[in-house]
Amino acid sequence: MLRMNSLMERWVLTCRRELLDRVLIWNTRHLLHTLREFEVHYNTHRPHQGLDQAAPLRAVPTPITEPDQINRLSILRDDRLGGTLHEYRHAA
Repeated sequence: MLRMNSLMERWVLTCRRELLDRVLIWNTRHLLHTLREFEVHYNTHRPHQGLDQAAPLRAVPTPITEPDQINRLSILRDDRLGGTLHEYRHAA
C-alpha cells in the first residue's frame, strides 16, 4: 500500500507538471478527455527511467548498429492535445 501511494504521487505530479500546468481546462468533459489522452501518452509513448527509457506498454526499441542507418535516420513528430504533448518516432 505504501509503495502504491508513492507511485500515484509521482503520476499525479508528472500529470500536473507536464499537462495540467499548460492547459486551461474548460469543464469536466474536457478534463476527462485531457486526462485520457495523457494516460495513453504516458503508458504507450513517454520514456521512463526505471524501464530503461521504455514506455510501460511498449517494448524497448532495437538499437541502431549500422552507420548507414544513422545517416538515413529521419524523425517524425506527432502532436497530441493540440500540440501540448509531442511524440517522436523514426520514419519508416
